[in-house]
Amino acid sequence: MKTVFKPTEGMLPVDTSYCPGCSHGIAHRLIMECLEERGDLGRAIGVVPIGCAINAHHFMNVDMCESTHGRAPAIASGIRRVHPDKVVFTYQGDGDLASIGAGEIVHAAHRGEKFTTFFINNAIYGMTGGQMAPTTLIGQKATTAVDGRTVEQAGMPLRVCELLATIDCAVFVERVMLNNPANVRKAKKAIMTALDVQAAGLGFSFVEFLSACPTNWGLAPVDALKWVESDMAAYYPVKNFRRPEGF
Repeated sequence: MKTVFKPTEGMLPVDTSYCPGCSHGIAHRLIMECLEERGDLGRAIGVVPIGCAINAHHFMNVDMCESTHGRAPAIASGIRRVHPDKVVFTYQGDGDLASIGAGEIVHAAHRGEKFTTFFINNAIYGMTGGQMAPTTLIGQKATTAVDGRTVEQAGMPLRVCELLATIDCAVFVERVMLNNPANVRKAKKAIMTALDVQAAGLGFSFVEFLSACPTNWGLAPVDALKWVESDMAAYYPVKNFRRPEGF
């Protein structure tokens, strides 16, 4: 029988622990596919912090290191400087990267650290119970904003790509979304480009994924994917913000 599909060797043959409809599994698969296709599985090192991302080492078939909350960029900076021949990446959620880790990611980009960050933006704290995150949309409900986020109470949601795009040494910055097959293919291209930039030693590279969290949004998985495009993408435009010439 002809083989029409073969799972990537970058993913371990285990069931994931993520909720039905969660986009983490898609992002995991895409990153590992790209590393396998580049022949980089054997020299990749991932750094994950607290949050749903902490489980990534159970699924990603590469060397992994866990960090304290928000500190993955600091650890990745050290690993990449000590091992310049490795492919280094952080995999972080919005509650981690955009809140307690905001200073870490900004300064890693400012220094032009030569690793790649994959940022899962699902507009809420997932693992810890659905609290409001820096990326929670205006009007969106959370356990710490039961009537919905307001500007008066919490300010406007933080746009991380737009922020990092103002930093010269953040040489590749792109936002994608994981809501349908066409956009998943575009996301894979962004991952590949980010890794190309790292391989070329040009500076810091960053890919943000607009992702679904049906459990904490209180939506069915299909409805959550629709909300990614109708609501999240309306505030967080999906596009490339910075790209080196020739990439």
